[in-house]
Amino acid sequence: MKTTLKIQNLKCGGCANTIITKVSDLNQITDVNVNVEESTVTFTSTSEEEIENVKNKLSALGYPIEGDNNSVISKAKSYVSCATGKMSQ
Repeated sequence: MKTTLKIQNLKCGGCANTIITKVSDLNQITDVNVNVEESTVTFTSTSEEEIENVKNKLSALGYPIEGDNNSVISKAKSYVSCATGKMSQ
């Protein structure tokens, strides 16, 4: 099933690169795409459990789902993820 999630703290292509790389590493997750302008992540999965795994991974990277708690720690993690993504481009 194709799922689109609106996320917080998405700033640039470096962020998008990190998200694509890390979410694609999850089992049973394919076709990961990030739209920076709309702050969305779209992917294909086969179960609700996998969607939850993606949400948890995004939160761990500093990109919580819109409406979830966006703490200072999440914002800091997103800056680190962003820098990592820029360096690996």
